[in-house]
Amino acid sequence: MSRHPGWPLTALLTLYPLWWLLGMGTLIVFVLVLPMVLHLWRRRRIVVPPGFGLWLLFLAWVVASTAFLGMNPPGTLPDTVSGRIVSVGFNLAGYLSATIVLLYAGNLSETEFPRRRLVRHLGGLFVVVVAGGLLGTFAPTFDVTSPVELLLPDSVAEDVFVQSLVHPTAAQLHEVLGYQSPRPSAPFGFTNTWGHCFALLLGWFLISHMSAGHTRRRAAGLVVLLLAAIPVVYSLNRGLWLGLGLALGVAAVRLARRGRFAVITGLVAALSLTAVLLTASPLGAMVQARLDNGHSNDIRTFTTQRTLEVLAHSPVMGFGSTRAALGSSNSIVVGSDADCRRCGNPTLGSNGQVWLLLIAQGIGGTALYVGFLLRSLWAYRRDRTPIGDGGRLVLVLSLAFMLVYNALTMPLVITFLSIALMWRQQRDEPARPAEISRRAPASRPVLLAGQTRSPA
Repeated sequence: MSRHPGWPLTALLTLYPLWWLLGMGTLIVFVLVLPMVLHLWRRRRIVVPPGFGLWLLFLAWVVASTAFLGMNPPGTLPDTVSGRIVSVGFNLAGYLSATIVLLYAGNLSETEFPRRRLVRHLGGLFVVVVAGGLLGTFAPTFDVTSPVELLLPDSVAEDVFVQSLVHPTAAQLHEVLGYQSPRPSAPFGFTNTWGHCFALLLGWFLISHMSAGHTRRRAAGLVVLLLAAIPVVYSLNRGLWLGLGLALGVAAVRLARRGRFAVITGLVAALSLTAVLLTASPLGAMVQARLDNGHSNDIRTFTTQRTLEVLAHSPVMGFGSTRAALGSSNSIVVGSDADCRRCGNPTLGSNGQVWLLLIAQGIGGTALYVGFLLRSLWAYRRDRTPIGDGGRLVLVLSLAFMLVYNALTMPLVITFLSIALMWRQQRDEPARPAEISRRAPASRPVLLAGQTRSPA
């Protein structure tokens, strides 16, 4: 065993800016799961979280669905199995890596890797996401040629998808408001991934920096939150805005059920003040302009409708991977040109995890994926600790974001780390709602079915 168990998690979460600059922001997950697998292999016993059988069935479904890779249903561009195998390999690697992260983080004991340390690492990653958002807002043209990019052949490095993985850029340039404007994406390849991770990490940041600790830590946390409002608005990300609204709603319900109406009153007052300040600043005008310009609505509607039409040709198993649509919401032609840059062949399954699952793994795979998240939400429903609140919020957001965001790879890793935290909290301290700021006792041994504890 390593003298420093948990180091792959620390390396992944605390050094993420470095991996991004090296061109390994997503690829580092696939690298660091290797020592995690070695660690799990050396353990005498591996335990699994509630509902894990559903997730194993999902993984098996992903593999089985590849039998349909050669199908070219009506309404899609024809392609070969070899042309789709890279997409399949990337998605499968993402699902398997998240699985290993879940088992690795969940099997570490409190002595090996305290829960509060993982919470603080996730909160620290939120700060990194905010910093990346500010970089994308104020230096949107920032980009570097990464070492990984230099090592790749030009034909590979110039691929659009590969560029999103290995070429660090601060922002994506989109014509969302009728003119080209930057939308923060650092330290990820896409603005939607930035917004997805921002929302999933927010709760862990609040727990690690605002709910406990010294006054200076709380003051620093408040500054980070105020600064975070800038890239949140400039991202023009309506999915993120709705997600933050959902998070506030979930928090209000939890506080009301616990009778903490004074906190709710303070929350409402803070939100009202924020709304007034937002309206009086240039940020308010940007929000209104985004709401008035729904150019992406047509694209999402087209891809969703076409996905459902194509799904009818393999509803249970899907097609093993995504498919490119014939035409688009702007044109029936194949491909874009100088006169119609928005024309082309959008990828079916690119506008949300649920649509990706439907087109790639069908209704069966989608049910297993969603079933595991719902089973996890149910398993920890009575956990009233900060970890329980933070983890359930992540699961609620993950389920809601499935309609608009894809989860691979870092969003799914964050979701599974959140499940691991709740799982360990329930396993190690089933009867004591300890505060995350206090030192937790060493974890008790987990007994498998059929075993009994020996008398002292």
